[in-house]
Amino acid sequence: MILIKGGRVLDPATGRDEITDLIIDGEHIARIGFFMPGPEYEKIIHAEGKIVAPGLVDVHVHFRDPGLSDLEDIQSGTAAAVAGGFTTVVCMANTKPEMDNPATLEYILEKVAKMPIHVLQVASVTEGLQGRELVDMDELKELGAVGFSDDGHAIADTSVMLKALQKVKELDCPISVHEEDEVLIENNGINEGQVSQQLGMGGASHTAEDVLVARDCMLALQTGSKLHIQHLSSGNAVEMVRFAKKMGAQVTAEATPHHFTLTESAVLTYGSYAKVNPPLRTFEDKKKIIEGLQDGTIDIIATDHAPHSDARKKKKTLQQASSGMIGLETSLALGITKLVHEGYLPMMKLLEKMTVNPANLYQLPGGRLAEGGPADIVIFDPEEKWTVKEFYSRSHNSPFVGERLTGRVKYTICNGNIVYQDGMQ
Repeated sequence: MILIKGGRVLDPATGRDEITDLIIDGEHIARIGFFMPGPEYEKIIHAEGKIVAPGLVDVHVHFRDPGLSDLEDIQSGTAAAVAGGFTTVVCMANTKPEMDNPATLEYILEKVAKMPIHVLQVASVTEGLQGRELVDMDELKELGAVGFSDDGHAIADTSVMLKALQKVKELDCPISVHEEDEVLIENNGINEGQVSQQLGMGGASHTAEDVLVARDCMLALQTGSKLHIQHLSSGNAVEMVRFAKKMGAQVTAEATPHHFTLTESAVLTYGSYAKVNPPLRTFEDKKKIIEGLQDGTIDIIATDHAPHSDARKKKKTLQQASSGMIGLETSLALGITKLVHEGYLPMMKLLEKMTVNPANLYQLPGGRLAEGGPADIVIFDPEEKWTVKEFYSRSHNSPFVGERLTGRVKYTICNGNIVYQDGMQ
């Protein structure tokens, strides 16, 4: 047994916020209350001054396996996750080969079963992520896919999207969508606006996101399906999600730390390390994303952890460079630094968007602290300052290197096992 002593226990699922103790017995939380230390405990964690919360859940990561394991693999991605406080992650389907067939799915499920945290996998919506023919959703769901996504690619054909929504309703699982109409994009990863003009290049208009968000929200309203909109970047799109929810659509949405932290001007400072799809946009867009987080329009914070090498980033022109940045190891600290400490969200609301809400999207048992429930826990110091330097991830493509952040993960516990402790390699 493990005794976690004297921490501030925050559970967004119940609203619990108190200084108390917690006993872990095996894979479960046995008791929450006040307990005396004793020889029956294998370990006592003194959590005074720390926050004890459900293990974080990220519904949008890329671990690059199979096919691109030089950038990241299951083991290195998991190491990055536990260092960031995550006990559950959901991997996207744009691997090589794509996650559109039983053999590839079975390969990855066999590998993730050996990991110390819950590494889940979505399958692609369409064959080869081409947006034309649906995969065999029944078979892939039966094998263990938790949902479906063509992330990295929008589904341009409305009839295909409608069929996909109808199918996920039947299967009672979400479809997660990347909303960018390629017809309206000259160069992806860079916002069409003042910065792209300054650089003398075309960009990606916010309208490319807006039109597909509007379409899919209305299709979700029609079908009653669970639609999850990934990495919102446009203020207009936030408004459309808000409207769709008021209409009764089963729509959820996520925002990334980079979209609530940075604007398009970051490209001038960090170059390709600030190139992401969809792109960083204007201050007004960022403001509307934060407003969406505040009022619940945006339910989830997800990293879109996207590892790339310097060969794909710095050694190419901005237009040629790959889009994406890593985010698992900085996500919680950016939320604390940029949202909690700047007065936009209370700590409980931040954790809600990083624990119970993403867990609910996939109907997972985690994301909460309850007696008899899973012992998936993060312990962090909400006031400790640290400088972003090195990463457990195999890649280091982050514009936050050198940034001074507040909030440091001290322990990550999954299935009752300590899988990360600050200061231990």
